[in-house]
Amino acid sequence: MPHKARTDVSRRKFLATAALAGFAAPSIMRSQVRESATRRSSRDRLEEALARIADPKGEGKRACLTVYANAGRAADAADARARSGMSLGPLDGIIISIKDAFDVAGEPTRAGSKVLATAPPAAADAPTVSRLRSAGAVIVAKTNMVEFAYGGIGQNPHYGTPGNPADRTRIPGGSSSGAAVAVADGMCEIGIGADTSGSVRVPAALCGVVGFKPSQYRVPNDGVFPLSFTCDSVGPLAKTVAECAAADAAMAGEAAWTVEPASLSGLRLSIPQGRFVANLDSTVAARFGAACDGLGKVGVRMSEDAIPLLDDMVRVNSPFINAFSAIEAYAIHRERLASRGADYDPSVRAKLQAASGISAADYIARLRERTALVRAMNAYLADLDALMLPTVPIVAPPIADIADDEAERTTTLLLARNTVIANFFDLCALSIPCLRRDGLPVGVMLIARNGQDHKLFRIGAAVERFLASQI
Repeated sequence: MPHKARTDVSRRKFLATAALAGFAAPSIMRSQVRESATRRSSRDRLEEALARIADPKGEGKRACLTVYANAGRAADAADARARSGMSLGPLDGIIISIKDAFDVAGEPTRAGSKVLATAPPAAADAPTVSRLRSAGAVIVAKTNMVEFAYGGIGQNPHYGTPGNPADRTRIPGGSSSGAAVAVADGMCEIGIGADTSGSVRVPAALCGVVGFKPSQYRVPNDGVFPLSFTCDSVGPLAKTVAECAAADAAMAGEAAWTVEPASLSGLRLSIPQGRFVANLDSTVAARFGAACDGLGKVGVRMSEDAIPLLDDMVRVNSPFINAFSAIEAYAIHRERLASRGADYDPSVRAKLQAASGISAADYIARLRERTALVRAMNAYLADLDALMLPTVPIVAPPIADIADDEAERTTTLLLARNTVIANFFDLCALSIPCLRRDGLPVGVMLIARNGQDHKLFRIGAAVERFLASQI
């Protein structure tokens, strides 16, 4: 058979395999093939990531709970495709970590706990993990997290707390602590987390990377150990908005797409007033203020608005950060608490037990009120492109400052104060590093209507590019 004919046959077989895996032929784009051919090999980048994980002077032991020795096979397969001029898309050969809450076939899903360390192994990969593999991703590790995802600080007494990449004495944020540290420290290129009250965006902001929470319906939660059936969302962390968009598309089962930055001129951004911009520390206040001023000067229509719906959210959630994560998490864990409570992180156990007295009637009433508020917020946002807020109102505090229960509670409330908005109202949200020349990271958060995830990525890409130009 002539060489060209053999190549054509191979290409047809490759496209057929990609289609069976859930990827349409248009996602195999020439531009992606060129990018794959010019970057360093997947195997080289994997070895670099593994070296960072193994570095005894780094945070690999605390950030990565399982390291996959067989990841080289996936990297080599991606490199073979690249040499043949073929690609499964923008994630082909990309080094990815997944949070310890995700099912991987043949191993227990610990969810950052000792309680589940010897649980029966998962029968299959979580759908999101399967989709990432089908997109050519090289999964290098499972990353550390707050036990059962119930906390925003990032501590884990069972497996250790990874230090913040900007200052190892400071918290990483949680609950996707290991994912943020792994991305920032080069242990992976994209980390996959889960976000219930800000568990992707809080560590992203504190560690200086991008974090995305999708509209909940777009990405399946199956095979991810739950915290709240109502508010859980699966989202990526990465160095750039475009990388987050690529991972999000794969996990959502969508075709790959190119994120073109939106025009900033005429963009309508609202800054909610009141508690959500109160008590900012000096670093956050200065950088967020400079970002707002700069965006206003390039044509963004910035407004400062009191939004009563946000006060309604606080009332419905009271006395918790997120009433639905508190009530639903207790329902998930109550039997296990009765038999294994002593094996839980005491902080997590206390938060779970705090919701034990909530009645079914009260829970149903809260659900009904939330449903009405979600509809009202959707209508309110119809005339805006996005809300804009500091992701968190403080920079990462020292781990030593959060040694007692009251300090932990106060800090957790602050960290999730703004991020919980997107979960309560089922919106999509993006945290982007904000004007960091030096010092500790700060995040700026954009929140858009449910289902406008692609629009938000385009807005985020524009804001990201603008902020980078100001440094």
